Amino acid sequence: MSLLVLKFGGTSVADIDRIRSVAAHVKREHDAGNACAVVVSAMAGQTNKLVAWVEEAWGYKAGGEGESEVSALYDCREYDAVVSSGEQVTSGLLALVLQSMGVKARSWQGWQIPVRTDDAHQKARITGIEVDNLKSAMLGGEVAVCAGFQGIAPNNRIATLGRGGSDTSAVALAAALQADRCDIYTDVDGVYTTDPRVVSKAHRLDRISYEEMLEMASQGAKVLQTRSVEMAMQWSVPVLVRSSFDAPDMPGNPDTGEGIGTLVCHEDEIMEQNVVSGIAYARDEAKVTLLKVADKPGVAARVFGPLSDAHINVDMIVQNVSEDGKSTDLTFTVQSADLDRALEVLKSAKDEIGYLDLRGATDIAKVSAIGVGMRSHAGVAAQMFSALAEKGINIEAISTSEIKISVLIDAAYAELAVRTLHTLFGLDGP
Repeated sequence: MSLLVLKFGGTSVADIDRIRSVAAHVKREHDAGNACAVVVSAMAGQTNKLVAWVEEAWGYKAGGEGESEVSALYDCREYDAVVSSGEQVTSGLLALVLQSMGVKARSWQGWQIPVRTDDAHQKARITGIEVDNLKSAMLGGEVAVCAGFQGIAPNNRIATLGRGGSDTSAVALAAALQADRCDIYTDVDGVYTTDPRVVSKAHRLDRISYEEMLEMASQGAKVLQTRSVEMAMQWSVPVLVRSSFDAPDMPGNPDTGEGIGTLVCHEDEIMEQNVVSGIAYARDEAKVTLLKVADKPGVAARVFGPLSDAHINVDMIVQNVSEDGKSTDLTFTVQSADLDRALEVLKSAKDEIGYLDLRGATDIAKVSAIGVGMRSHAGVAAQMFSALAEKGINIEAISTSEIKISVLIDAAYAELAVRTLHTLFGLDGP
């Protein structure tokens, strides 16, 4: 008997017909003698609807100054109470469908397992999972249908894990259960060298390393959520990305995923590595610029400290050289969903920071080349910058790691940049 965790995203459970299809995948694994836990997201579109209701109830309207006098900083605990209900509905519906197919199943909410989190509501982090009762039920032949995206905070309130948190729930559960594998079912059949909607010659990878997948996810690839990959790498959980739209009896190697998806695993489990394995891009980033910031020690801490306290993640940071030694401009990026809150936090701290003007913009894109082969190959950055320059694409900011090079560019050139780099690094398929 193998112990498996199967995760299904919002598009996979979009309606009752799709839930029946999901149940067929689960039944296949159950009938094969595997002990199964299933983690589900809310039905497609439900989370956005619930968030809109929260904002309507609070009186907040995002989108620009002057549209509302009400702060965006509503009670995150009540937000979590509302938004987490989407996964509760899905887990109950899937359990009912499985029961109608003759499969013993029950739903589990985050607090019932329980999944323990910290108290950072809306973006809580998992601190521990108590799986004894859950595992006992699974080994007894019952399919455990678990609501993803949620847990229980120290204040005994429901806490959500942030957008994409169901992936994190699934991998964390697999780690706690010491599962043989975590299968992430989504609307694509694996991890591609880039978005096939942008580059028609993109192809699916049979395997990808945790490090590469982590960079792909953090730089814009939507297949897996960043925190879930971090957790999988930390706990050595093999993750198989496959499509819920495939037929339940699709042939392939069920142990490794070859032929049916992409296996995310350790680098030493991959026979050959390209210099660059994939090109990622993100349009959901926003640029924040503070003009005429005092150029003196401690100012950066006064800028980024309040953002950290508000649980707003900052990505790329660029500070211009101060010509007069007195003031400088500071630019950084955040998730576009966090832009309004970031601007509000910085406005509140204006007197402490001391800046002339504050600007926010969303007309940017981040494009990244990713591959573990960069460790042993020189000149990758030079090739990348030259190719973009030849296409007339201006680079606003650069960020690098050992296996990644990211550039910030005008959003209008995002797809051109992706296609250019995909061809440059020999990733075009037949």
